[in-house]
Amino acid sequence: MLSDKFRGAVFDFDGTLADSLHVWSDIDEKFMAKRGLTVPKDYFMSVASMDLSEAAVYTIELLGLNESPEAVIREWCGMAQYEYEHNVFLKAGAKEFVSFLRENGIKTAIATASAESFFLSALKNNNAGALFDAYATTAEVGRGKGFPDVYDLAAKRIGCAPGECLVFEDIAAGIKGAKDGGYIAVGVYDSRSAGDEREIKRLADMYAEDYFQLKEKFSSVMKCK
Repeated sequence: MLSDKFRGAVFDFDGTLADSLHVWSDIDEKFMAKRGLTVPKDYFMSVASMDLSEAAVYTIELLGLNESPEAVIREWCGMAQYEYEHNVFLKAGAKEFVSFLRENGIKTAIATASAESFFLSALKNNNAGALFDAYATTAEVGRGKGFPDVYDLAAKRIGCAPGECLVFEDIAAGIKGAKDGGYIAVGVYDSRSAGDEREIKRLADMYAEDYFQLKEKFSSVMKCK
């Protein structure tokens, strides 16, 4: 149940704040087509909670590639950087919702599996960098979104304990990791994780289709603070 005592909000970036997951599905298709392969079923959801290093190792083992993780990551990053700089945009209502939280005294942070150069470029392109007090990446903590580590780091950087901090996520692994860490978990719909919607709803303390719905729900909570 949503507490009216929360002091912080931690957001996943790809698929939660930003409509960016099309970048990665396009990269997956191009990367595998170059090698005469097609994207395996459930590949996208399997790598969604991993950082680039974990995803590269997983991909090499899954496909039996004779390539190094470093080479795979370089190829992925080369394809992705331009897209994040120019073609990744925040979801409708996201900036307004984060601004609304900040106006009500809530500290905000990003916890992501994305590379820093990617999400910072996208935030700059969306004039949204000033909306967040801190950032944390799974590369810094060494484990993916199935664990609470990255949320712990983000919460620590904004001075919040888990029980007074919300985590916004679009994938089931992220919701589970947040819940395991004692956070208040909010599921946010994204079309590319729609197959896990039932599980996300089951795990999350709250679920919303978009940021307009979230603002409506949180407005009533703020009145009670």
